[in-house]
Amino acid sequence: MAGHHERGGKTEWSRSGTVTQLHNAPPPEPDVIQFGKPRDPAARQRRTLLWFGGAAGVIVAVGLVLLVALTMTGNSPIQHRASGPSDYLPPLAKACPPPSGDAQNLPPAPPPPPGPRTVDTQSGISYAAQGSPWQPWTEVWTAGDLHVKYGVGQHFITETYPGGSYHASILSGSVPATENDALTLDLKCTGHQVLADVRSSYYPQPTTMDTTRDEVTTLGGRPAWVSEFRLHFHADGLKASSELVGLALIDVGRPNAAVLYISIPNTVSQFDPVVDQILESVRPT
Repeated sequence: MAGHHERGGKTEWSRSGTVTQLHNAPPPEPDVIQFGKPRDPAARQRRTLLWFGGAAGVIVAVGLVLLVALTMTGNSPIQHRASGPSDYLPPLAKACPPPSGDAQNLPPAPPPPPGPRTVDTQSGISYAAQGSPWQPWTEVWTAGDLHVKYGVGQHFITETYPGGSYHASILSGSVPATENDALTLDLKCTGHQVLADVRSSYYPQPTTMDTTRDEVTTLGGRPAWVSEFRLHFHADGLKASSELVGLALIDVGRPNAAVLYISIPNTVSQFDPVVDQILESVRPT
């Protein structure tokens, strides 16, 4: 209720009632409720550093263990290991390391016998050419694990059966047989590898073999390995049941060895003498 008082001839007005004192507004409640005492920022920083330090120690320890393990197995990343020559050897050089002998200082080859010849410049040999019914070979056979390319020679078809055409053949090719640029090879070991490759790749399986010749010799003045054998086999619908085979591996002074392969099915056995005739006629080109 309003009233007034008079003091010294002056009238003073006053208002009676409750007087409310104003204060600053209270701070808003935090979004996150914190239990316990507030964390000391310095303590929190020390704890973080301890965590990082511990993790770094574990990483270093694991790295050291791996490095020691790799070093003990010869695979250290800080140790350069040059690739050895054996990493790049052809299959024959791996199976048959070259001997220490020198096959390059040989007398000149004898002159070739008279008559027409088949010349295989890529393989480095030539040999006597045959007349009819033999025809020039126009295909390339590369079957087998050694991938010898038989791309030069002569042949004729002896019969046709459900499996295809069957051939009498005189074929030559070459195969990498030495390490890098080495010019010597283990003729007998390498020859046996080529023989096994021919036997498993070009004939009906299984086969049996009667060997009549297996020796290291010379052909046309060059070191060579020669094998002659009769191979027995069977295939449905095929009249031929065996072949007389002559196989020669010739060191022609190159990293690749020359291969000569002669096969005469028993259905045309009148051509059996061709095997020896061809082998005796071989000369380096």
